[in-house]
Amino acid sequence: MNIAVIGSGGREHTIAWKLSQSKLADKIFVLPGNGGTENNVDVDINDFEMILNFCRHNIVELIFVGPEDPLAIGIVDYFSNTPVKVFGPDKAGAQLEGSKIYAKRFMRKYGVATGAYQEFGNSHKKAQNEFNNKSAVILSGVEGKSTNNTTQIIKQVNGNCVIKYDGLAAGKGVFVCSATEEALAAIDEIHSRYGEDASYLIEERLEGDELSILAFTDGKDYQLLLPSQDHKQLLEGDKGPNTGGMGAFCPVPFYNEELKVQIEKDIIEPTMKGIKTEGFNYKGVVYFGLMITKSGPKLLEYNVRLGDPETEVVLPAMKSDLVELLLSCFNGTLKDYKMEFNEGFFVDVVLVSGGYPAEYKKGIPICGIKENQDLIFHAGTKKDDEKIVTSGGRVLNIVAHGNNLEEAIDKAYKRVNDFYFEDMYYRTDIGRRK
Repeated sequence: MNIAVIGSGGREHTIAWKLSQSKLADKIFVLPGNGGTENNVDVDINDFEMILNFCRHNIVELIFVGPEDPLAIGIVDYFSNTPVKVFGPDKAGAQLEGSKIYAKRFMRKYGVATGAYQEFGNSHKKAQNEFNNKSAVILSGVEGKSTNNTTQIIKQVNGNCVIKYDGLAAGKGVFVCSATEEALAAIDEIHSRYGEDASYLIEERLEGDELSILAFTDGKDYQLLLPSQDHKQLLEGDKGPNTGGMGAFCPVPFYNEELKVQIEKDIIEPTMKGIKTEGFNYKGVVYFGLMITKSGPKLLEYNVRLGDPETEVVLPAMKSDLVELLLSCFNGTLKDYKMEFNEGFFVDVVLVSGGYPAEYKKGIPICGIKENQDLIFHAGTKKDDEKIVTSGGRVLNIVAHGNNLEEAIDKAYKRVNDFYFEDMYYRTDIGRRK
């Protein structure tokens, strides 16, 4: 069958690469794609009519949606009366990522383990002061008391909190704060970017090891990929501003059967119950961003699509046929699908443009690009005549496979030395989080 992948980043390059390995795949189109993908089609990913017309003319039977925007505005709903299958949740289900406030309410409603929080913003005044009533944890640290004053809450916790913009923000709407001034500055930045009436959350700052779990679901049953860990901060030692992700590795050594059982019981199964109860048309991916705290795993956030850069390690780690897996989500056989994985570890080091995640230059030639480079996934690149040049903040994903984590790390950094562009930057501690 012919398949279209929607998106232009490293995630979409990896998805297209994995789909192309399937015996069921004939031609893979990438809309719009990047400098490393083939069969690129220059379309607006939110122009559903144009995408449908393309699918009709090219006999595309299946669409895999990479980024969140088309899902949030209803691409699955738009295609529901067509022969084209779209892998992803409907508009209602996409709210789990599209609104951080909606997601927190969903977690509370269905008993998903998560941290305490409070809502703010003009459109949510009636729902302010909604805390975790099932635990004794109050965001302000004062049991039984609450306030809807932003500054007062931030001062009560000495700025030790997480602030999240309610809507989609391309990975740049979350502020992990450790000081009052830092937290107040985050509120100012949200207002500056999104307006004085912008809605946002102030959450309890959880401590522990982060973990990303990705589940393929048909809306009822699910299959898990191997666990991975992302490095979101720009600088070594998890310092500096949040980015879309500076690297990832898979699997995660501390993940064991006991932890898996607890995560499924406290987080994944209640989520699946909620998806069924709410009646979402959800044939897609649920991304669980977790914190493994001293009191057990807690959910930080949902995404309703594959994470990036997690995709660049979890799909290479997956031995199973991706097209078969997708079709099982549509034909009701997912529950009995047998997942298979490759042995060893995968590490992804992201090469970014100087200045990222703030302003950066584009159009800079990239040295080291060759044809048929396995496990090199393009993100912010484009073709300029015969050259490949930068076109985004995250430019290349350099992935390596090793028998153990240290071997995979060493191989990845040796591969990094093959590439260069002006002001190129990368972290040197991917996979070495203590």
